[in-house]
Amino acid sequence: MIIVGIDPGSRVTGYGVIALEGSRCRCLDYGSIEGWVSGEENSFPQRLERIYTGLCALLRKHPPSAIAVEGVFHAVNAQTALKLGQARGVALLAAAQSGATLFEYSPLEVKKAVVGYGRAQKSQIQLMVKTLLNMARQPEPHDAADALAIALCHAFNGSPARHSRRRWSRHP
Repeated sequence: MIIVGIDPGSRVTGYGVIALEGSRCRCLDYGSIEGWVSGEENSFPQRLERIYTGLCALLRKHPPSAIAVEGVFHAVNAQTALKLGQARGVALLAAAQSGATLFEYSPLEVKKAVVGYGRAQKSQIQLMVKTLLNMARQPEPHDAADALAIALCHAFNGSPARHSRRRWSRHP
């Protein structure tokens, strides 16, 4: 089973692709899609288009059985929250068009599943992702490590019955 984790952001969207083989997880790919590109036009719609195009290419390269996306968190700045929501919308659209089943996990759920502590720091997440996926080095940037953690969270908790309220489907 291939699981794609997505950590949406309006400047950088992290992705992580893992294979779940029995009870073992293996990293297939990870990285980030840059919405903001130095020296290029960076209007907000163009940043969203880069993220969408990058995610669509990723989902064609690694056709997933499941896609796990980080859920909404509370932001202090309304403008930031709105931009993040729009980036999430682009990620959700690309995921829905792929045909894979979509799941959503809160940052707290992801941290608890991967680190065992809901207030874990970025460095702790990177270290645990490296350990759990038996990687030679810690995944960077942190957006990619977060996306791998989201995919691992689904691998550890992904029973459809357990996540019926967070499971999204193309068909009602």
